[in-house]
Amino acid sequence: MFDCGKIAIIGGGSWATAIAKIVVRSTHHIGWYIRRDDQIEDFKRLHHNPSYLTGVHFDTEEIRFSSDLNTIVNEYDTLVFVVPSPYLKNHLKKVKSKLSNKFIVTAIKGIIPDDNLSCSAYFHQAYNVPYDNLACIGGPSHAEEVALERLSYLTIGCANREKAEVFADILANEFIKTKTSSDVEGIEYAAVLKNVYAIAAGICSGMNYGDNFQAVLVSNAVQEMNRFLQEINPLEREITDSVYMGDLLVTGYSNFSRNRTFGMMIGKGYSVKSAQIEMEMVAEGFYGAKCMRDINRYTHVNMPILDAVYNILYEKIEPRIEIKLLTDSFR
Repeated sequence: MFDCGKIAIIGGGSWATAIAKIVVRSTHHIGWYIRRDDQIEDFKRLHHNPSYLTGVHFDTEEIRFSSDLNTIVNEYDTLVFVVPSPYLKNHLKKVKSKLSNKFIVTAIKGIIPDDNLSCSAYFHQAYNVPYDNLACIGGPSHAEEVALERLSYLTIGCANREKAEVFADILANEFIKTKTSSDVEGIEYAAVLKNVYAIAAGICSGMNYGDNFQAVLVSNAVQEMNRFLQEINPLEREITDSVYMGDLLVTGYSNFSRNRTFGMMIGKGYSVKSAQIEMEMVAEGFYGAKCMRDINRYTHVNMPILDAVYNILYEKIEPRIEIKLLTDSFR
């Protein structure tokens, strides 16, 4: 039977902290790569992440911290990557050991910029990690609610069902319910698209469009997502499953959503740059909009919401003009 062995978390943000909370609760030991030594020292002193989810307390005796990624890669068997997608390549450039014999789990809801690859595809192509050793974590789940131990549901995607189930069992507890899926590609692309659609929802909210229109926007976004997923990986998937539509709903409506917040700022008149500076956190949908637009140049799926968000963020089209064109296309 497959054994995850020793598990390490790669990343020091909110979602990394939430996943670390879940994993260490089950295993009572994790490795944890955090880039900055001062953050690690503060973590050890305070017994919580000094920068994110500060209300989550850890027994630091159960954590092997390191700012040296190679140390963590060498000592641990399962590596859970939870860094923003634009920074993944730079982190991996530090790795001198082979990754192909590790069980790699990505909790990154983004595309690798320039390469325009999903995270699992990038690990496979660049580091020869077999698809059987690649898994992903899908929502719907906000780190803040996991930290508060509010009931959440996670889907673990992996081509190898046994490995998915073993890792899902590690994450499962009284406030985390888990299920498994083989649709890794669909889960990853859906996670990227829902961030783009959350930006659209935020823009419209910032422009004072009401709940009636938001419902129409989200229902059209579900259809758009389904069209794309069926084009790139045709399966008998249920788009209404929580890992697809549920993740879209929570990201599009929740006040915890960075992407919705980013969109609201744009809708209220902020420039893209000023919104990014004020947020001080990465809104993955900003990068996702460009990557997905580039990918769709080859797939030619009808994606008017994606196009509208791209035009606002990258072509600097006035939101009121672009959203008006979008609303005229809805029925």
